[in-house]
Amino acid sequence: MDYVAALFAPTVMAVAFTFLIITIVRSQGGANKYKEDAAVDAALAAANSRPADPDRGEAARSAD
Repeated sequence: MDYVAALFAPTVMAVAFTFLIITIVRSQGGANKYKEDAAVDAALAAANSRPADPDRGEAARSAD
């Protein structure tokens, strides 16, 4: 019965990893994609709109 104990943990981890990958793949696209894209666009717009702070050593950003 030692072989059962030796194979139990890797089997549980493999099943958990499989379900993790399935969850990640299912959550991509669909209605969530537009919400995620909008959040990233808003964060980039906010980062590009704030002026550079010379006290923090930030270089001036170019408007690409």
